[in-house]
Amino acid sequence: MNEQLTHMSKQVTAGKLTRREFMGKAAALGVSAAMASTMFADAARAAGPVKGGTMKIGMLGGESTNTLDPAVAATQVPGMVLRLYGEQIVDVTAEGEIDYRLAESVEGSADAKTWNFKVRPGVEFQNGKTVTAQDFLRTVERHANEDSKSGALGVLKGIKSMKAEGDVFTVEMENPTADLPYLMADWHLVVQPDGGFDNPNAGIGTGPYIIEVDEPGVRHTFKKNPNYWDDSLGHVDEVEVLVINDATARMAALQSGQVHMVNSVDPKVASLLERAPNLEIKSVSGRAHYVFPMHTNTAPFDNNDLRLALKYAVNREEMVEKILRGFGSVGNDIPVNESYPLFDNTIEQRKYDPEKAAEHYKKSGHDGSPIVLYVSDAAFAGAVDAAQLFQQSAAAAGINLQIERTPSDGYWSEVWNNKPFCASYWSGRPVQDQMYTTAYLSSADWNDTRFNDPEFDKLLFEARGELNVEKRVELYSKMARIIRDKGGLIAPMFNDFVDGVSTQVQGYKNDPNGFLMYSWAPIKCWLDA
Repeated sequence: MNEQLTHMSKQVTAGKLTRREFMGKAAALGVSAAMASTMFADAARAAGPVKGGTMKIGMLGGESTNTLDPAVAATQVPGMVLRLYGEQIVDVTAEGEIDYRLAESVEGSADAKTWNFKVRPGVEFQNGKTVTAQDFLRTVERHANEDSKSGALGVLKGIKSMKAEGDVFTVEMENPTADLPYLMADWHLVVQPDGGFDNPNAGIGTGPYIIEVDEPGVRHTFKKNPNYWDDSLGHVDEVEVLVINDATARMAALQSGQVHMVNSVDPKVASLLERAPNLEIKSVSGRAHYVFPMHTNTAPFDNNDLRLALKYAVNREEMVEKILRGFGSVGNDIPVNESYPLFDNTIEQRKYDPEKAAEHYKKSGHDGSPIVLYVSDAAFAGAVDAAQLFQQSAAAAGINLQIERTPSDGYWSEVWNNKPFCASYWSGRPVQDQMYTTAYLSSADWNDTRFNDPEFDKLLFEARGELNVEKRVELYSKMARIIRDKGGLIAPMFNDFVDGVSTQVQGYKNDPNGFLMYSWAPIKCWLDA
């Protein structure tokens, strides 16, 4: 039998045997479906990428209000759209290293104040224009502009000057910034012609696919960019992204073969999906976290005792057990965990304590009226159930939590970062500097807790310029404790990225930076013959 299986694997590698044919012959030899699937995948990988076909993706995280402007992209579908049509100056690999995209090299000065990004030669935008250092400059200028409302606005604070000379884009920082290349890898910073000043919604980038249909909240279709510079990427001819916010409908689309992959698989059904012979669950832990942000400048959340009461009123262990079901870990009301290299694991873990919650609640002087928590299925998989668990655990502390369930469409434009208390999620960032700067710097546009602490801001910039690793760990630890004890973040759990993928998809590799290989799946993967 071993000889027959070896021969069959060689036929797969040579492109002479399809998956269906291989699975059928393997079953006839008494090989289990799981083992046969693994053998086929190994043989297919050895054959290299298969070109052609249309890859279809069903996704949570799209709304009718979405646009093609990289600056305001906030959820999963716009993030995927950006990845397909655009690229940043640099990106981050699954291993946490800088991935040189539109810049072929990056050099920093010894004091980490001046950074030079050299433009990769010969790269064209999808309108035929050649990418220049001026496009780098203008892109960063637009996102650094307060009027842009860019999600990257926070990470661009501290720039002293910028210039474009020849094929080099130079950034000079006011203070040493050791992680600047990582900050420039922010996924909003898609390089556009002239930075997108003329038309930020044009959908013109340098990515491997060109937008054909753009129906926000419904679907987005793409065709292969014939002039794409990196021939190691973009194997399928077309990509179709279907917005399927309803979890049941999304899983049904995967099971029926309507789509090849989905994001945000509800942990409650993950084990059931995994039993299907033609599906695989791809799960990877990382820096993503499910949260309940409170606006610290809005009553009653402007009272720190009230905030602490709610933090102690969350039963984190129960939430991880019942919502994540093994696909995640307990959070500690800070947006970072041990997946960050400079994380301080000596910070005491906050526990569910209804007595302490009641003590802080009484001290806050709250009048006992319902505290409204806005939530939607769009926030994260299991968000409504998580809110109900929160409601029950808070009740044990005498806190009246009222759940206001809202429609999925419009949640990210009308509820998140607008309502003073809601359910949300963060996918995390490659380094602590980027995570803290994006969401907790007082002037950041995406500061969804309205956190404003001068000491925190001072420590952030001090840590950014500190080149001694031990001292940086100490500074980040102080910042984490400030957020944990004074901030408006309730972070009960860090979630794994759980995606569902058809066995037709080859070349899939987990990436802890985000769902669906950090949105690289339709670009790096291919469909078997």
